[in-house]
Amino acid sequence: MTRHYNFCAGPAALPAAVLERARDEMLDYRGHGLSVMEMSHRAPEYVAIARQAEADLRELLAIPDHYRVLFTQGGATLQFAAVPYNLLGRGGRANFLHTGIWGSKAVAEARHLFGDAPVVASSEANGHSAVPRPDDIVLTEDAAYLHYTANETIGGLEFDFVPEAVRPDGGEVPLVCDMSSSILSGPLDVSKFGIIYAGAQKNIGPAGLVVVIVREDLLDRARPDMPSLFDYRALADAGSMINTPATYSWYLAGLVFQWLKHDIGGLAAMNAINDRKAAKLYAAIDSSELYANPIALRNRSRMNVPFVLADERLDKPFLAEADAAGLLNLKGHRSVGGMRASLYNAVPEAAVDALIAFMADFEQRRG
Repeated sequence: MTRHYNFCAGPAALPAAVLERARDEMLDYRGHGLSVMEMSHRAPEYVAIARQAEADLRELLAIPDHYRVLFTQGGATLQFAAVPYNLLGRGGRANFLHTGIWGSKAVAEARHLFGDAPVVASSEANGHSAVPRPDDIVLTEDAAYLHYTANETIGGLEFDFVPEAVRPDGGEVPLVCDMSSSILSGPLDVSKFGIIYAGAQKNIGPAGLVVVIVREDLLDRARPDMPSLFDYRALADAGSMINTPATYSWYLAGLVFQWLKHDIGGLAAMNAINDRKAAKLYAAIDSSELYANPIALRNRSRMNVPFVLADERLDKPFLAEADAAGLLNLKGHRSVGGMRASLYNAVPEAAVDALIAFMADFEQRRG
């Protein structure tokens, strides 16, 4: 069997070493005579898997002791509702930075549930090609928290700074970040955030899981009308097992954490690899007369690289030939078109080299 290079934005590539280990343990997990998929989430063997995964994630991200780590379900989209339910119990309004489609979805959900969710800074005026600057961000007087999307997967727009969540009166509020497509791509100072959440299907593991990292003092700010499965306090107290969790996704996430620790050497090493991958591809785009990237240099995403061809009539041939060459899932999101190469952690540097070589050859023949 030949494995191709997968540039999908999600569900995304998984490390070959992780897939091989999961394959080897599929029918009989370490002599227990059954698959992890068949285990009770209450079984000692599975509880050990879950605890090890959390311990490894804490080590990778240097998560402080006063933060709780939740492994729950529904993806990042469910958190668009869960976050305001958990943080608006003392009044105030959710404030948002709007830098693309996923940020707009978070705003829309908050407004659907609670009627008002001010956007306090936006990149809409520049076509989401550059994030607002720090001085552009002015919270409302009644801000309960500030939410932003660190990396817009569809538009390829990434923040180059961590926003400050301070009201005009000087009062600090929790900073909440959707980090679905950038978490684990490099070191992170968790202490700057009140809540970080991330859908798993990009850098963590397979779809079906979401990781929430929440500061303990925020566990008791929930609205009383909140659905019980949204409740961070209840999830934390139950070890993320209020109901049956996404056990196999959690197990595979744990294998990814171990791969990052032992095979890659930690997030500093992963960061250097990701820098090289992105720099190579952007350099190839910038030196070309056929390809172009619309994002401001300082806000170019390392994880999701969108690009367009100078002649859109070449889009279909480009995709067909790329697919035939084993370079998969390069079609841009339907809302923006063009191409998009997602360079998540599990995409090897060799894949980027192969893509660049293909792009150069295609330009020479078709450009």
